[in-house]
Amino acid sequence: MGCLGRAVIVLQRMAIALRQRQRWLLISLLAVLHLALLAGAGTTISLLYWLIDVGLFILWQPFIYAERKVDFSGLAVIVLMLACGAAWYGWWLLIVWVILLAALVGGRVMFIDHRPTRIFYLIAFAYLLAALLFWLVPRVVPDALLIGPVLGREFTWGMPAFLLVMLLLPLSPESDRPGGAMVDLFYSLFIFLLIAVLVLGSLAFMLLRQSGYFEAVLYALISIALLLLLIGWTWNTRPGYTGIDVFFSRYLLTIGLPFEKWLHRLTILAAGESDPEKFLPQALTEMLDLPWVVGGSWVAGARSGTFGTGSRFHHDFTGQPLQLTLHTRHKLSPALVWHFHLLAQLANEHYVAKLRARELLQVSYLRAIHETGARLTHDVKNLLQSLNNLCYLAQTMNGKDGDRLDLLLQRQLPQIIQRLQQTLAKLQKPHSEAGGVLPAEMWWRIQQQRYASSPVTFAAANLDPDVLLPTALFDSVADNLLQNALLKAQAESGLQVRVELTADASSLSVCDTGSAVSNEVLGDLLRAPVPSASGLGIGLYHAARQAEICGYELRLASNAPGRVCFELRRCQPGNTQSI
Repeated sequence: MGCLGRAVIVLQRMAIALRQRQRWLLISLLAVLHLALLAGAGTTISLLYWLIDVGLFILWQPFIYAERKVDFSGLAVIVLMLACGAAWYGWWLLIVWVILLAALVGGRVMFIDHRPTRIFYLIAFAYLLAALLFWLVPRVVPDALLIGPVLGREFTWGMPAFLLVMLLLPLSPESDRPGGAMVDLFYSLFIFLLIAVLVLGSLAFMLLRQSGYFEAVLYALISIALLLLLIGWTWNTRPGYTGIDVFFSRYLLTIGLPFEKWLHRLTILAAGESDPEKFLPQALTEMLDLPWVVGGSWVAGARSGTFGTGSRFHHDFTGQPLQLTLHTRHKLSPALVWHFHLLAQLANEHYVAKLRARELLQVSYLRAIHETGARLTHDVKNLLQSLNNLCYLAQTMNGKDGDRLDLLLQRQLPQIIQRLQQTLAKLQKPHSEAGGVLPAEMWWRIQQQRYASSPVTFAAANLDPDVLLPTALFDSVADNLLQNALLKAQAESGLQVRVELTADASSLSVCDTGSAVSNEVLGDLLRAPVPSASGLGIGLYHAARQAEICGYELRLASNAPGRVCFELRRCQPGNTQSI
């Protein structure tokens, strides 16, 4: 037992040393394979070499770590496979074994950028291909069909030179460590099938055309090369032609038509259903048409639901706010899990988009209510200011100039009643700008009478008696600008206010001699409500909106200390002005 234990320890150390040196491990694998081929498939020593080669392969293979402990079931599988291999050991088994090694070696080349390392694996691939074509396949061909030169001697003494060259090539440190080089399984499978087609095609040419072995190999190589050339020519997309790579990529991404059909239904449902609470259950129920899904459950915020039936195979797809659990007929592969995760995210994004659309609709309703209320508040405030001016005049006259007061009331009260009716019309139709027109000269006299007791100077050019102006717009703008200027005059002594109107009533300006508008207020002035202790902001914002609707522009024409001017002017036809 002591000698056996020491032998086991020595073998373990050798295995660890080879495992840490992938170059020596692969070269040892090929060297032992060469000895097995030379010994002949019918000998016991060849079977022994092949079993050693399988052990070296277990250390070299990149799929399972060699340091992993093998349980009883795994050990039983390995023993069963070795027993089957020993029972059916022969040239055909060696052919399959060499094709498998060549496929794995070729699959590693795809991930190697270091040129000497790439050449190392290409030489190993060339050795396995030569062993297959020069040594193994001729052994299964009947002697009557084996016409042509035999290269057995050249293979016996020439192929070890390939192993010597592999010893001399430098390898990168990453590829020489365990697991340093990955294997492209798809590329390896492609190489395996390609070599199998080469071998079977060569045998088919020998039997059907009665050709010699190497002639048949040449025919098979030419046929495969032409087929690959045709596939490569039709693979890429060119102008006027859609390459087959598009259809292949589409198939890999959708795994057939069921996903594509569900996405099409999801798009149609998203376009036709705006209620998120109705959209989500219907979209998830459509998943029952997928061949893998039997049911599921979902939770989205405070709402939840189920569809279909349950099964013992289920998978959770978490998201915000949608959390989906799918029950499937079979256990999902990683590719299907990835695809279902994508579908769950698409359903979640559509659901979130509909929630946001509903919130935006509610915000638009609140904004309409806010703008209507703010505009009515300013209109009522202006009407109240007009009534205050009339009351002030009535109190200060003390019975004097009764005719003048009656004339003023006769002119002002109908105007106040008309503006109050316009305000009520806005309340009933928030988006309409109710109001009529007045001659510019009459409107100008009314404004002079309204602000007769205020420190406001009115200056107008020779007004055309035929010119009309929109009463509601000019009343709103003039009231807002004059009220703001008068509030500013209370804080700044000596401030003067001047109102000017052009002859054709195309421009109205209100200027004061006070301080300039601050930079903090100037950024959003006339564009959005701005916070201000004097009330500047909301009234001017709505007045600017009203002017834009009526085809006018309200702007800050001058903002210099001592000359702050706001101007309302008519926009030129075809010229859109931004507030």
